[in-house]
Amino acid sequence: MQLKVLSGNEAIAYGAIEAGIHVATGYPGTPSSEVLGTLARLAREYGFYAEWSTNEKVALEVAAGAALSGARALVTMKQVGLNVAADALMTLAYLGVVGGLVLVVADDPGPHSSQNEQDTRLFGRFAKVPVLDPATPREAKAMAVFAFDLAERLQLPVILRPTTRVSHVCQEMAVDLTYQPRVVKGFRQDPRWVCMPSLAAQRHVWLNTVQEQAAALLGESPFNSATVVGEAGIIACGVSFNYIREALRLLGQEVSVLKISTPYPLPEKPVVDFLRRMKRVLVVEELEPVVEDQVVAIAWRHGLRLSIAGKRDGTVPREGEFDVDRVAPIVAAFLGVPYRQSPKTLPPPLPQRGPVLCAGCPHRASFYIFKEAAQGMDVVFTGDIGCYTLGLAPPLEAVHTCLCMGAGIGMAAGIHRVNPGKKCVAFIGDSTFFHAGLPGLINAVYNRAAIVVVVLDNRTTAMTGHQPHPGTGRTATGGETAVVDIASLARACGVTYVREVDPFDTDTALAAASEALGHSGPAVVVMRSPCTKLVKSVTRYRVAAERCVDCEECIRKVGCPAFLPGAERPVIGSDCTGCGLCAAVCPTDAIERVTE
Repeated sequence: MQLKVLSGNEAIAYGAIEAGIHVATGYPGTPSSEVLGTLARLAREYGFYAEWSTNEKVALEVAAGAALSGARALVTMKQVGLNVAADALMTLAYLGVVGGLVLVVADDPGPHSSQNEQDTRLFGRFAKVPVLDPATPREAKAMAVFAFDLAERLQLPVILRPTTRVSHVCQEMAVDLTYQPRVVKGFRQDPRWVCMPSLAAQRHVWLNTVQEQAAALLGESPFNSATVVGEAGIIACGVSFNYIREALRLLGQEVSVLKISTPYPLPEKPVVDFLRRMKRVLVVEELEPVVEDQVVAIAWRHGLRLSIAGKRDGTVPREGEFDVDRVAPIVAAFLGVPYRQSPKTLPPPLPQRGPVLCAGCPHRASFYIFKEAAQGMDVVFTGDIGCYTLGLAPPLEAVHTCLCMGAGIGMAAGIHRVNPGKKCVAFIGDSTFFHAGLPGLINAVYNRAAIVVVVLDNRTTAMTGHQPHPGTGRTATGGETAVVDIASLARACGVTYVREVDPFDTDTALAAASEALGHSGPAVVVMRSPCTKLVKSVTRYRVAAERCVDCEECIRKVGCPAFLPGAERPVIGSDCTGCGLCAAVCPTDAIERVTE
C-alpha cells in the first residue's frame, strides 16, 4: 500500500486497476475525462488495454465485447454521453455480462460544462442496472472495486456515478499498486448473446427478478450507514451527505442521518429500519427525487405513517448543484431552528469576463473568414459541442444554434428545408466530426441538402484536455496509428466540393469559403490549423503607432483577448501567439510582426 493524494477521477482509475481491469474505453467529457486519461497513462505500465473510442456508444460496445469474453471492462463518459450509449446499454442489460462491466458516468449538477444537468440515476432505473453514488474520492475508489464484483455476481452492468465535486476534489487514500488480473476465459458462443424478440421477452423476466438480488447485495455493502439520535431524520444521497454533515455542525444540531450511496435499486432493509424510528424525514439529494420516490414507496408498502419532505413538496430544489450554503437553511427550516449565515469578508468583485476563445485560436479565424465570405447573404450558422461554441459571443456571433454532439449538420439541413432563401453553414470540430458528424453528413449527401459543413480541425479534442482522436495519428496510450483524413472521408461520403485550407491563410481560406457558399450541393471545408496550446511560436505582433488610425477594426471583427486598451490606441499583450489574423484584418497595415 502507498498513500496518494488523488482526485475522485484518479481514485476511480486506481480502483479499477486494483480490481484487475483488462479493458478501459471511453470518450472525453468533463467531468469524467481524467478517469480514462489516468488509465491510459498507466496502461502500458500495468499491461491492460485502454482506448479513446470515437463515441460513447462505440466505447460501451467495445467494453461489452470484452465483458462477454469474461474480462473486466470499464467505460467512461459524462452524463450526456450516456444518451449516446443508451441504445447499447438498454439491451445489454437484457443480455447480461460474464466479466465485470462498469460504466463510470460523471454527472454535472450546475451545470458547469454541460448542455444539461440530467440525472444518471434515472437512467439506471430506466435500464434496471445498479447505480453507485460516491460521496468522496476515497469512497469512489472503494466503489470501483466493489462495482466489478457486483457486476459479476449479478451478471449486469453497473453504473458508478460521481458528480463534478467528487470527480475533481482531492483526498488522501491508501492505494494498492499491485495489479493482479484474472485469466480471461475468452468468448464462448451462447444463444443469449443474440437478442432476438423471443429471447428479449424471456430475459426481461430475468432482469426484473434480479432487481431484488441487486438491492439485497447493495444493502450488505459498506457504503450505506445510519446514525440515530432522535425521531427527526435526514436521508442524504452521495455528495449531499457531506453538505448535511457540515450544515448540522454549523447549526449545532445532532440529528438522525441515513447516508445512502447506492441509490438504485435502493436497499429496503436499512431504509425501513431507519423509517420505523422516525416521525418525520427530510430527503436531500442533488437533481431528481430518485431516492425520495423510492423512500416514499417503501414507506407505503410497509404501512409506515410519517412525514417525508424533499423535492416533491418543494422543500428541496430539483435544479442546480448543492453546497453548504444552499443546504443549511433547508435543514434549519426542517428542524425549526434559526439560521443566520455568518458574515463573510468578501474580496472586491472581479471584473466581468465571459468565456472566450484563446488568443491565436484557429477557430476565431475560421469564424471570421466565413462571416466575411457571407457578407450580403442571409446565413444561419449552426454550431456544435466544443471550444468553438464560444463563437456565439461578440464580436464573432457566428453560432446561432447548439444542441448536442453532431447536431449542427442535421439542424442546418432542417433549417435549409424550410428557409429556402437562407444559406446554412454548420461548424463542427474534428473530434465531434468523428463522434457524431458522419451520419449527418451522409444524410445531407443522400438527401441533397445544399449546406456547407465547416470542420474545425485543430488536431485534438481541445475542450476536454487535448485527448487524441482518429485524425491525430496517435492512440490514448501514445502509440502511433493510422491517420483518418477528414477531407478524404468527406469525399468518400459523396461530397463533391471538398477543400482543406489553413484559416490563417486568409486569402486562400476566403476564396474557399466563398466557393463553398456558392456551391449548389453539400460542401465541406476543412479548416486545419493546430490548437494554439499545442504549438509554441516565437513570433508576436505589435501595433505600429505611426500607422494606427484607431479604427478598432481589429477589435470589432476579431475580438482576440490579446488586445488591450491603450492610452491612445489598442495594444497587443504578452499572450499574443503570433497567428497574424489581426494583421490580415487591419486596413492600414498598422499591425506588424516581431520576432522574440
